[in-house]
Amino acid sequence: MTELTQNTPKGAVIFDSELFERPSDAIFQVQHWASVTPVIGALRAAGRGNTLIVSDGEHEFVLRKFVRGGLIGKLISDTYFWNGEDKTRCFAEWRLLHKLSTLGFNVPQPAAARYRRTAMFYTAELLTVRVPGIQSLVDRLKSAPLSSDFWPQLGAALYAFHEAGVFHADLNAYNVQVDEADRLWLLDFDRGKILENGPWKQKTLGRLHRSLRKVSSLAPEVRFSDKAWEALLDGYFNASRSE
Repeated sequence: MTELTQNTPKGAVIFDSELFERPSDAIFQVQHWASVTPVIGALRAAGRGNTLIVSDGEHEFVLRKFVRGGLIGKLISDTYFWNGEDKTRCFAEWRLLHKLSTLGFNVPQPAAARYRRTAMFYTAELLTVRVPGIQSLVDRLKSAPLSSDFWPQLGAALYAFHEAGVFHADLNAYNVQVDEADRLWLLDFDRGKILENGPWKQKTLGRLHRSLRKVSSLAPEVRFSDKAWEALLDGYFNASRSE
């Protein structure tokens, strides 16, 4: 995986030269792709229509437009203040995913990212390689029965990210995903960082706990309980003690 940056008429693209030789703005446009499938959120999940699965007929990617949430998102949907190229949301996430992928963490492989600047503002997109066979933790909890070690293994995998200082700004039951072997994958690292040890670890776990409780209250078929959370924490802290 080799990082290169290329200027465009209104901004720049950062990309993996092993995936794209000379990418243009076209790869961030829907009409460029042979097939396009929207990723639709469920149970009031985030994902405000800003994420697409795109394919050229041979390779599949996930194309995500950076959009704001919350109250400010109702006023300024997809525009950010310009503070320099290295501080754009898309370049920062691309480089974090690049680092984590290189270290062997289960995160999407970054393919390309683009910003377009207008005066003191910019918009941004991120293209990642689609991970086959993964599903959100929510969907997994609604499907086949869980093995007895599902929750402890999930906790241990989360600990591995935290031990490496990986801060995920929105650790919820949708960005936590599992593959066909129930291995943990983390998606959407917007505003993610590598941090020193601190209380952020407990705060992100708390965010995931609240997300799971909310989802299970909205959909009783989502199998989650206090006992399941205790098992996840057992796996997390047992992993910390085994080092």
